[in-house]
Amino acid sequence: MSVGLLGLLDDIAAIAKVAAASLDDVASQAAKAGAKAAGVVIDDAAVTPNYVIGFASKRELPIVGKIAAGSLRNKLLILLPIALLLGYFLPAAVTPLLMLGGAFLCYEGAEKVLEAVMPHHARHHEAQLQPIALNAQSVEDEKVASAIKTDFILSAEIMAITLAALPAGSIWTQALVLALVGFGITAGVYGVVALIVKADDVGVALARYDGASVIGGAIRLVGRALVRGMPTFLTVLSTIGTAAMIWVGGGIILHGIEKYGPPVVGRTVHAATEAAAHVLPSIAGIIEWSVEAAISGVLGLVVGALAIPAVEYGLSPAWKRLRRSRPA
Repeated sequence: MSVGLLGLLDDIAAIAKVAAASLDDVASQAAKAGAKAAGVVIDDAAVTPNYVIGFASKRELPIVGKIAAGSLRNKLLILLPIALLLGYFLPAAVTPLLMLGGAFLCYEGAEKVLEAVMPHHARHHEAQLQPIALNAQSVEDEKVASAIKTDFILSAEIMAITLAALPAGSIWTQALVLALVGFGITAGVYGVVALIVKADDVGVALARYDGASVIGGAIRLVGRALVRGMPTFLTVLSTIGTAAMIWVGGGIILHGIEKYGPPVVGRTVHAATEAAAHVLPSIAGIIEWSVEAAISGVLGLVVGALAIPAVEYGLSPAWKRLRRSRPA
């Protein structure tokens, strides 16, 4: 009995080691895959605070919570099964779909650049687009629905980038990694967004602190700095988000071109990054990354600029005609 018990315990320990190794492998893959999607995550965190601007302070966190819940539904109930099915039955479709999503990111980023450079033309362009019909009962519902729609595109990119970064293996391991990345990124992004949207309220509370000591004065100073600095911070964050959108979208398209296009494209980019790295060999890795990011950004801006008239004069009118042709 004792020998059998020892053997059973030994088997349990072996199973536990395998399970621990598997979990460690899942966590490692999730961390690596999540890092690949960092650019989209930055953009997600930069875009979302705009959806709560103009609402009463007490509604800010509930709105963020609704968007976060919608983001989790997007990732776990819709995109995760689709990603697994594509990865298993049609893996060749992952890169083209990534490129399509990358083009959308470039389009969104180019729209923001157009709005900053030519606001009048940007307003005209937006007026030409058919608004999405929503069965919303309030402005808050519309904002939440719009935010979840935008999140769906960004989440699709995150899940597709994650899937593309995973090595071939068990579908259950891939499902766990995708779920872990989905949970982690959603918690991280919307946790940061909650902090951002409530920072001004925290600043006001600190600025009203009535302590008479030196520490009390420092607290009030920090509070006033928060209140005064948040508009600038949000502007900078929006700029970073736009740049990330264009850079990530351009990078996805660039990698797709390297995979499916003429080999000269990949060789040219590689040669450019290597030549730049030779200038400052002590920081060669940073230089190579920066040059590739710059190339991706330029490509993304070009693709986005071409997409704007294509949407305004092609896709949007076609969509309007399709809607009008539907029976009432």
